[in-house]
Amino acid sequence: MATIQFDNLGHSYHPHPSKPDDYALRRLSQEWEDGKAYALLGPSGCGKSTLLNIISGLLVPSEGRVLFDGLDVTRCTPEERNIAQVFQFPVIYDTMTVYENLAFPLRNRKVPEADVDRRVRQVAEALDLTADLKKRAQRLTPDAKQKISMGRGLVRSDVAAILFDEPLTVIDPHTKWILRRKLRQIHEEYRLTMIYVTHDQVEALTFADKVAVMYEGAMVQLGTPQELFEAPRHTFVGYFIGSPGINLMPCTLGGDQAIVEGIAIPLAPGSAAALPNRDVPKLGEKFELGIRPEFVELTRSGANGAIPVQVVGVDDLGTSKLATLRMGSHTLKARLSEDQEIPLDAAIRFPTRWTKLYHDSYLVN
Repeated sequence: MATIQFDNLGHSYHPHPSKPDDYALRRLSQEWEDGKAYALLGPSGCGKSTLLNIISGLLVPSEGRVLFDGLDVTRCTPEERNIAQVFQFPVIYDTMTVYENLAFPLRNRKVPEADVDRRVRQVAEALDLTADLKKRAQRLTPDAKQKISMGRGLVRSDVAAILFDEPLTVIDPHTKWILRRKLRQIHEEYRLTMIYVTHDQVEALTFADKVAVMYEGAMVQLGTPQELFEAPRHTFVGYFIGSPGINLMPCTLGGDQAIVEGIAIPLAPGSAAALPNRDVPKLGEKFELGIRPEFVELTRSGANGAIPVQVVGVDDLGTSKLATLRMGSHTLKARLSEDQEIPLDAAIRFPTRWTKLYHDSYLVN
């Protein structure tokens, strides 16, 4: 396995890029740890596949370098980088048996047959393919074929990294859940460096140690699932992670308070001080107040520090309730416990720990 470094890495498909929008992948410098599981998460066209192809060697970046364990591999082929990659659709040999498909990458590298057999059976057991080892691949279901494709990536223990490009797209929902658990178990047992591309937040958050959220070619946050949920560093992260996403409202500043339609909402001490040149506001700059539905406190009107709201609707989700609230012209969501009563004279509080201030879409620390 390898430590992967991005050194001022960027890529544009334009011959002469001159502005940020010209870049499919905007410049970034980071180090990804050996033996960790990472996910690249974001909508279509956000740059995640471009970054994955740069890591694998299928694409040479227009700027910067990629290093594996300190060695510059920017212009090395996937074979030279010793990469295994699993694609969205199965890449297997239909005329071979399942065993032969799994053994092929090892036999191609002259691995001793005893080691081939041991490793094939380990991976087959992990992916529930043992009963199918003697079957020809062409006779199997699409789910089973994709498991074979994943097994071909996992069977080699000597690779620098294993890359997964939306590998569960053709898998039914129940099998997806099982395979995510299997991948996680394999990672925890063998400590393989894994990178997983997906647009599905559940896949990303249940698979990865750290998730890189991509938006318009930029990596707007790299963090643990808990960090992405509790402290989204960009409004897109707050919107994309969680269901429903973060509540956002335009605001202005007044000391350590956010002002929303004349209502003062306390911020963490020093929030405004973290902004440079506060005495000279920039033309067109945007401030937003954000809080996740899980952290909105619902109480009665008249309670200390509470802001009166109108309850527009309540959805019973079985294990919780989701209240839709109106505060002035803004609609907010609040996630409540199943047994919490909703008063007629409802009001809400914004705990300062969970109330976030965003300046031009980025979190103010």
